[in-house]
Amino acid sequence: MTSEQPRPPLRMPSHLFEELAVGGGSAEALAFLARGERVRRLLLLRTLLARLDAVPTPLDAPAEAWRILKNAAAKDPGRVERLLLAPQTGSWLGHVLRRLHGTAPGPELWAETGHLNAFAVSAALRAGTEADLTVPLADGALILPGLGMARLPGAPPGLSVGRARATGGELTLVSEVTEVPALVLRDPAPVPAAEDLPDPAPHWVPLRTLTLAGPSGTAAAPLDDLDPYRDLDDPIAPARLDAEEAAEWQRLVDEAVGIVIARGMYGPGRLDPTEIRAVVPWGRTSVLPAAPPTVRLSASSGDSYGGMVIARPADPLALAETFIHEFQHSKLGALLHHFRLLDDDREERYYAPWRADPRHLTGLLHGAYAFTGVAGFWRDRMAEARRPETVEVAGYHFALRRTQSRLAVRTLLVSGRLTVQGRAFVGGLARTLDGWLREPVPVATLVRARMAAALHRTEWRLRNVLPVPVSPTAPDTPVFRTDRVSWPDTRTYAFAVPPDAPRTADEYLAAGDPAAALTRYADELSADPDEPHALAGWIVARAALDPGRTTRRMLARPELLQPLPSG
Repeated sequence: MTSEQPRPPLRMPSHLFEELAVGGGSAEALAFLARGERVRRLLLLRTLLARLDAVPTPLDAPAEAWRILKNAAAKDPGRVERLLLAPQTGSWLGHVLRRLHGTAPGPELWAETGHLNAFAVSAALRAGTEADLTVPLADGALILPGLGMARLPGAPPGLSVGRARATGGELTLVSEVTEVPALVLRDPAPVPAAEDLPDPAPHWVPLRTLTLAGPSGTAAAPLDDLDPYRDLDDPIAPARLDAEEAAEWQRLVDEAVGIVIARGMYGPGRLDPTEIRAVVPWGRTSVLPAAPPTVRLSASSGDSYGGMVIARPADPLALAETFIHEFQHSKLGALLHHFRLLDDDREERYYAPWRADPRHLTGLLHGAYAFTGVAGFWRDRMAEARRPETVEVAGYHFALRRTQSRLAVRTLLVSGRLTVQGRAFVGGLARTLDGWLREPVPVATLVRARMAAALHRTEWRLRNVLPVPVSPTAPDTPVFRTDRVSWPDTRTYAFAVPPDAPRTADEYLAAGDPAAALTRYADELSADPDEPHALAGWIVARAALDPGRTTRRMLARPELLQPLPSG
């Protein structure tokens, strides 16, 4: 972390850019991205330090925290570098700088900027150096990044000030505002999530870590349920997992990692699991009720390279797919810190095949990159599958995601808003997807995937776009409804396997019987002619039965369908 020695500017070699552009990235490319994130973090930290003297605070001066950080980095640079590069550190830096610019909410500003002091104390504990700093306490708790949470007994509720001293790896924490006994912790450290034990001491809650196996060894990544900046946005309170849920995370991760590394590390849709830097569990703190089979929520941020928020599923295959998806976002977020790939006016007007709402161009680019990775993941699963039903499911997801991603890539290429580097990058994705589109998938599986893609786009337009003529000056820009709301995409996963005994209109369509589906959709529409889900199904079923010019126009602008169908 010492910055006295100037370094040459970072210039990405063209072959690394090309590796990332096609959706993959070798160990060399990922190491370059990590170096870039290190430089960015140091620049953000310098920017923060330059502004902190103007923030009123009851804590020690920021210069003292910086001095302690530099001492720790000088003694044990590796450990302090890992702390600097932790996803939560990037999230905190981004959030607190937005606060200083007045563009983000949060608690008392001095408590958020004072997280720097807790960061410095944690660095000193990890390096075995000394620290003596006032720190912010929340309900008597001090978060030590990368280590855990110390809880000072008897401290007042709400925000208060404590004093943390580190020497020889030992932490002493006292209150600066009330007379309570000091808390002394010897060598506070994280613990493996697989250790199915309750927290060892009432006043120390260790950070748990997941063991991730890669091709050349293992790495430990936090299973972070403590850090206030783990949620990639505004700070949140700790939400401790029970011991059984933490152990279940490790069991599931072991299986997911085995899937991810089955066919190599660095092609599109592949990942060395040791590149994952933190997993943040979302929405579940115990094993009951049982987890759903699929991931209901996942997220990542450009501030938090290698970190991902995930709602635990029951299926390791779903978790493995999510690892690929979210790390694609991380790679692109890091690349965007080096290159301006597009000129985005942030207008949300583009169709994204995996979203219920219109997206801006940056969001569309992120989605295209993430789902190209997902398509590659399912391509590998199809290639290694041995049972027909496994080939069918993997082939469906491969066919669906390659089609959807190519549509998003086409939108990007014709938008007129890509920079020179952006055209090269999106062109790389196009080459990957065009090659995959020529690869064989079982015919019935391919038909269902194309049906699912058409259904999503059709329903999206019915729910989002007003039935008005296009503007002659902007024919590709729809006029959006002001009353649009989020809607559930129930078909993407339902169409993966054809039902044996179809009953509903959707099931008949998935089973390859569009005539029976059309009749049932018409019955639904007779009761509610404007229902978008049924109307989308009717349009796609009709197009399957009569694939002519009229139905092509109907699929292109379904919102203009008048009069509504009656059979």
